[in-house]
Amino acid sequence: MKDSLFIRDCGLIEYREALRLQRELHQKRCRGEIPNTVLIAEHPAVITFGMHKDANRLLVDEGELLQRGIEVVRSRRGGGVTAHNPGQLVFYPILNLKQLGFGIGEYIRELEAIGIELLERLGVPSQRRIGFPGLWVGEKKIANIGVRISRFVSYHGMAINIQNDLRIFDFIVPCGLEGVEMTSVWKQTGRVNSMIHVKEVLRRLLVRDFSAVEVVDYEKCA
Repeated sequence: MKDSLFIRDCGLIEYREALRLQRELHQKRCRGEIPNTVLIAEHPAVITFGMHKDANRLLVDEGELLQRGIEVVRSRRGGGVTAHNPGQLVFYPILNLKQLGFGIGEYIRELEAIGIELLERLGVPSQRRIGFPGLWVGEKKIANIGVRISRFVSYHGMAINIQNDLRIFDFIVPCGLEGVEMTSVWKQTGRVNSMIHVKEVLRRLLVRDFSAVEVVDYEKCA
């Protein structure tokens, strides 16, 4: 059964700090000390590795990335290498999936459904692709999903390219998929969107799908 939902807007936050916060909140959620929580964020330029080692492929060495101001972080989420930078919308649900009645596959599809509807409202039709979590616009990828589930509680999450600089993906093989071209809402529509507006659209979708109540806590990260 769905319960209350706590949504925190972390603004532009370093990936390592967001990861630390997720781990802290995950432990608290496992102990029942906090309600289901979603962190919404943007990150400074960073490339992150997932647990699928064969899908963690860089096209330049890490030293060059550091010279360019791009951090490299290894995490324990699912999936392979991906990239984050400002203008990309990232959200991290920390949810008790057992209480919500979701299996892992159902949860992934729920995240994809939220992303599809958000993109549709921004004027970009997108689709799932069987066997490849995330969202696609034709042959181009616009959103990535990498999650981890421990003790029935999720963390990590989904990243949707809104108007970020896609050149950061030139340094990696996204998710280990050769020849994949990344796209964004801006690239598909030529329109710049207010990230405040985009986050509000996401907030409403999160409340609808993950909360039993219409009024939720929504605040900036401390």
